[in-house]
Amino acid sequence: MTGSVRQDGFPRGAAGDASPEQRLPEWDGDHLHDMAVTDATADPELLGIDPAELGDEDLIREMHSLHRTRLDTLRHAADSALATHLRRTAELETEYLARHPGREVDPSRLRDV
Repeated sequence: MTGSVRQDGFPRGAAGDASPEQRLPEWDGDHLHDMAVTDATADPELLGIDPAELGDEDLIREMHSLHRTRLDTLRHAADSALATHLRRTAELETEYLARHPGREVDPSRLRDV
């Protein structure tokens, strides 16, 4: 298990709070790229089906599953599992947005600026 991100020397307090990305500099994209390189040598069956090959119903089901396990993965999974989770979520959501570029936006979800 990894230590708390608050043991990293970043200041505490409302004004000095750093974002999760700032507190975990290894998640700057290079870390995810490194995990993808490692994943590329792994068994493709363990990485999931290419989202482009999934039907709409299967794509939604896969996204639902990832979102359902998101908090538990973020809080308790090993860094490699979190990186895989982030990669897979990005793949599935990118495919969804490619299929539904004109998706319906619920007006009640909009904020007044």
